[in-house]
Amino acid sequence: MSLAATDERHLRTAIELARRSREKGNHPFGSLLTDADGVVVLEAENSVVTGCDVTRHAELNLVRDASSRIDADSLGSHTLYTSTEPCAMCAGAIYWSGIGRVVFALSSAAFQGKIDPEGAAGLALSCREVFARGGRTVDVSGPHLEDLAWAVHEGFWQPEGT
Repeated sequence: MSLAATDERHLRTAIELARRSREKGNHPFGSLLTDADGVVVLEAENSVVTGCDVTRHAELNLVRDASSRIDADSLGSHTLYTSTEPCAMCAGAIYWSGIGRVVFALSSAAFQGKIDPEGAAGLALSCREVFARGGRTVDVSGPHLEDLAWAVHEGFWQPEGT
């Protein structure tokens, strides 16, 4: 699947946001939202640790912000870019927000395969599966730039001394 130059640029920014999130002591995930013209209107980082809230995923932070700032009727023309495929919780929020398109770098399957090969801790459900259960279409593109997206996670999820 080819990646348009604009999509690549925005995904690289989402990965940079993930790096910044990690530098602040949070989990390494980042997202941004563009309008119909491809202009970045919002950015968000994961804040699970610093916010003391397990729901503070980058995508959910972004959706909360978007829902309070942007007219719901226009969100269908917006694209959410994210460093890692949205989890089931975030995909649900994206769906309910009305955002029309999601582009992600690292797939949830690749991410889970690296941090939890036995699948004991994850909720193995792709965002495509979540969106497919809804009554409206959310266009999804990804995975893209997986090696680059994984690099920000390297060494983060392994217990010390392993």
